[in-house]
Amino acid sequence: MIRNIALISEHASPLAAVGGIDAGGQNIYVAQIARELGRLGYNVDVFTRRDSDRLPEVVDYAPRVRVINVQAGPACYVRKEDMLPLMDDFADYVCDFAHRAGGYLLSHANFFMSGLVSLTLKERLGTPCVITFHALGRVRRLHQRDADQFPLERLAIEDEIIARADGIIAECPQDRSDLTSLYGAGSRRVAVIPCGFDRAEFWPITKPFARRALRLPANEPILLNIGRLAPRKGLDNLVRGLGALAREHGIAAKLLLVGGNSDLPDPALTPEIARLQAIAEEEGVAPQVVFTGRRSREFLKLYYSAADIFATTPWYEPFGITPLEAMACGTPVIGADVGGIRFSVMDGVTGFLVPPNDPQAFAARAAELLRDPERMKEMGRSGSQRVQAQFTWPKVTRAVCAFYEEVLGVRMPRRPIRVAVAA
Repeated sequence: MIRNIALISEHASPLAAVGGIDAGGQNIYVAQIARELGRLGYNVDVFTRRDSDRLPEVVDYAPRVRVINVQAGPACYVRKEDMLPLMDDFADYVCDFAHRAGGYLLSHANFFMSGLVSLTLKERLGTPCVITFHALGRVRRLHQRDADQFPLERLAIEDEIIARADGIIAECPQDRSDLTSLYGAGSRRVAVIPCGFDRAEFWPITKPFARRALRLPANEPILLNIGRLAPRKGLDNLVRGLGALAREHGIAAKLLLVGGNSDLPDPALTPEIARLQAIAEEEGVAPQVVFTGRRSREFLKLYYSAADIFATTPWYEPFGITPLEAMACGTPVIGADVGGIRFSVMDGVTGFLVPPNDPQAFAARAAELLRDPERMKEMGRSGSQRVQAQFTWPKVTRAVCAFYEEVLGVRMPRRPIRVAVAA
């Protein structure tokens, strides 16, 4: 039996800097699933669109894992909202490459446009296909309405993919509910498999050390958010919550916002910075809101460990990997009671769930924790235990492999590579 698997991710490359333009949780998901499949002995090709003329066609990314940079459209950045017209060329390339490579046991698409490519591969070469959507068009439109800039045909494309895919991976129970209620997906073809975190990247560091390393004040309360700076992430809610924390609870805290489209916080390159700065001025907390710019992943555990609270209150969130990373570093999470955050954060145990777009509710929970350092520590310990038990990438990938086997109706041959990997 061939041991080749195609991961298709048209706009989210494992090679991209996470936290930049269109680079976030999907990049991490694809990179980690690919690495773990390689460790299990599979040959993995990750197909993504070539967005720089400096990128070679094939990059050896990890043992048994290659990134295939597909020439589809210009070799420069293209917004994912504008990428759909490029998918015919993308699909032609993938099918030709697959034919020359001897075929794939299965393709695993990530996002709806990659789903189109997987369907084409299935039509032409008979390759079974599985998809993880990472975000659904109808859910996005419910929350963003006219601000959603994806073409309307996305919805019909998602309907077609759901009707024809051999299997669908939902990242949390809410994702599965949306697939069945909004798209009519048959529940037997949908498996709930969450995202994970990398134990080699994230672990608790003592707060004093982390703060000294980042040159942060030793005793000031610090709230943290890490990720893309975009309106749907609800960062305005955190800024307004910071104002409410000062006015209504008498606590002056600092809010660190780590992310953006450049290493330095430049409003010209990341327009959301300017909007949030204006809100901070309006709330009277401008000096307390710190934009760091994009940071390399090796530094993120320092930020997570330096913070008292990790705060994430998006309008909606298909899963959200950053709460897992924060909990892995022993930091409690205050998160919006939506999507995957509702699944990963245990309310009152590893942090608190609050309504989205409710700064007063966020401020009240933040004040409750900041006034009770022992409870913060206990929640941090509980969060670390939870993610270690349930959300490691090896555990997630084993569940993905089991679903592949269910879809294929056969047990897939595995030859684990003998390397030390945290389970």
